[in-house]
Amino acid sequence: MSALHFLYNTKPGRILLRPLLLKPVSDFSGWLLDSKISKCIINKFASSNGIELEDYILDDINCFNDFFCRRIKPELRPLDMENEHLMAPCDGLLKIYPIEDGLVMPVKQSRYSITDLLENRELAESFDGGYCLVYRLCVNHYHRYAYFESGEKSKDVIIPGFYHTVQPVALEAGPVFVQNARQYTVIDTERFGRCVQMEVGAMLVGRIVNEEPQACPVTRGSEKGHFEYGGSTIIVLVPREKVEIKSDILEASEKGEETPIKMGECVGIVK
Repeated sequence: MSALHFLYNTKPGRILLRPLLLKPVSDFSGWLLDSKISKCIINKFASSNGIELEDYILDDINCFNDFFCRRIKPELRPLDMENEHLMAPCDGLLKIYPIEDGLVMPVKQSRYSITDLLENRELAESFDGGYCLVYRLCVNHYHRYAYFESGEKSKDVIIPGFYHTVQPVALEAGPVFVQNARQYTVIDTERFGRCVQMEVGAMLVGRIVNEEPQACPVTRGSEKGHFEYGGSTIIVLVPREKVEIKSDILEASEKGEETPIKMGECVGIVK
């Protein structure tokens, strides 16, 4: 039995899990990984997670968190700027769910409502019949993310919460995305209507760092922010009748399978 299975699937594990989900633990982890002494774990981390160091710009790496949110060489993440395409905002493992009666019902995972996710019933109702795109990031992924589309963004909405891991064992045990700390931006776009782009914190994520928390115009492909240490998740909500999702991604999602995606790839076509 793995440590995560013990923590989420046994009574003593759930007792031990509770304090690990609190913000002070995540803050302490972030502080530790900001220290210079944390540099000593970078090479082993890269090796054990199959990270190709030559793919990245590694100037000014003074701690582990600098390395974790390292920049990739731009030519390795070409951005699909075709107006009719829906662009992935980040690297990750993608599942896409239809939003039906305000609910997202993943295969083999706990269901949750968009109202609980956003804590805003009126905004949530605007996505009924649309799609919920969930990009789950693991520690080996690139942890910088971009705006998926141009438009006028709102001031960021910050929702405090716990810091569950986003590994499948936790997603099967409960509605993690509506319990974890998260923040989101409403983006009024020309082609996809009023959408939401959300970042979800996870166990031992030091910080969600967004470049521009205030309302302003944004450009597709420009950097929105980055995660510090830990796996995490980006969620994009698109209203009904605005996008046709690529069939291979939708079919995989219906089977409960995740599709590996890189930032800048096309995942759908505007209707």
